[in-house]
Amino acid sequence: MNNEIFEAPWSRQLKWITALSSALLLGIPLVLLAKIPQAEMAWRSGMVLLPLAILAASAFFAIRGYLINGNALLICRPGWKTRISLQGLQEVAADPKAMSGSIRVFGNGGLFCFAGLYRNSRLGRYRAFATDQARAVVLKFPGRTLVVTPGDPQKFVAALENKKTDRETDR
Repeated sequence: MNNEIFEAPWSRQLKWITALSSALLLGIPLVLLAKIPQAEMAWRSGMVLLPLAILAASAFFAIRGYLINGNALLICRPGWKTRISLQGLQEVAADPKAMSGSIRVFGNGGLFCFAGLYRNSRLGRYRAFATDQARAVVLKFPGRTLVVTPGDPQKFVAALENKKTDRETDR
């Protein structure tokens, strides 16, 4: 089966949030090293390492692209992939306003990506793997909704529609 790879370009918003958050997370340890007395080494170590750990963990979950591989969508990350089965895919559509008005229920709101559980009035609860909200593609399955943001939303939708059609003709 052919693998189709789609890039995950960053929006200006994601670039700014990541830059500012990274600067803050790198700056906190520098300030703390200068201000916390040497005698409180355990406290000092924890407060210095925590922001660096948050930055490193967030970078590990960054979204680098999307790969359609047979009956699965793979979310490409640095050194690993999240696999989403395409079994039961009912509907796929590009919708640049899909994430508008969303509230993050649990997840990352802009440090290297927008990922996790979100909710809004249009989609209800959904899972996002996004880097540029204006490129949103909504995938609807029975009982769950997924939003991804490939570089070419129309081409991505066409590729998934072809997979969906292929699965239906195989029945």
